[in-house]
Amino acid sequence: MRVIRTALSLAVFTAALALPGQLRSADDHHSEAFEKCAKACSDCQRACDSCAAHCAKMIADGKKEHLKTLRTCQDCATHCSAAACIVSRKGPFADLICQACAEACGRCGEACEAHSEDAHMKKCAEECRKCEKACREMLEHVKKGSGAAKTRGSERQ
Repeated sequence: MRVIRTALSLAVFTAALALPGQLRSADDHHSEAFEKCAKACSDCQRACDSCAAHCAKMIADGKKEHLKTLRTCQDCATHCSAAACIVSRKGPFADLICQACAEACGRCGEACEAHSEDAHMKKCAEECRKCEKACREMLEHVKKGSGAAKTRGSERQ
């Protein structure tokens, strides 16, 4: 009986040592996806804030057509800032903010692309497209990690 208990204890101990490594590997992949998205959101927030300042100068110079991009860049920067915060802490609403951020970046990128002859606005559009892509990839990552989002969504309908 003592041999069985010792063998069982050894097996449990060995399994306990192996489990954190397996969890760590999955958690590292999960953390990497969150960090990549948070960085893209932070980069885009800065680009949009800079572009909004640029658009304000353009408006001051009499180019009123930049009012739309000023406002889209401001709103996009706010979405990206919130997304960077929530995603970097792996918040439970990361899927919600990534959905909103991807949409905001898509719209802002489109608005700035209309002025692609302007290097500042072209850079903003590029950052928006990168962030939109990162947020959409994050949404796919979160969906794969949890079927709960589908269940919650179907309960509301």
